Amino acid sequence: MKEISELNLPDDIHYAEDHEWARWEDETIKIGIDDYAQDQLGDIVFVDLPQPGSRFEKGEEFGTVESVKAVSELYIPLSGEIVAINKDLEDSPELVNHDPYEDGWMIEIKPDDPREYEQLMDKRTYLEMLKGLE
Repeated sequence: MKEISELNLPDDIHYAEDHEWARWEDETIKIGIDDYAQDQLGDIVFVDLPQPGSRFEKGEEFGTVESVKAVSELYIPLSGEIVAINKDLEDSPELVNHDPYEDGWMIEIKPDDPREYEQLMDKRTYLEMLKGLE
C-alpha cells in the first residue's frame, strides 16, 4: 500500500469523501475512483457500471468495483444523467489500477446542478481528510 505522500492526486480534480473523483470535461463531468481507493482495493478484476441514460442523485450507489480483496460500492458525487461509460473497463478493469484518472475513468455525467462540483474537496482538503484516516 502506498504512503499518502506517494499518491497520485491531480490538482485539476475534485474529490468526494467516498474516494471518487470528478473532473469537468467541457459540458460534462467524468467520474472514477481515485488513486487512494484503487490502492486500497488492490487488483481490480471487475467493474459494474450503469447504462447511459440512467439518472442518479448525489450520494446514490451507481455501480460496484470488484477486486481480489473485496466488492465495493461506487457512489456518485454529483446528481445527474449518465451520458457515457468507459466500455474499456469491461475487458480491462485493471485500467483503474494503472491509470485511474485517464484510461480508468468510469462514467461521464451531465450534472443537474453544476454547483455541486464546487462542494467537493480540492486536493489539499482531500489530503487532510486522508491524513485523518491514518
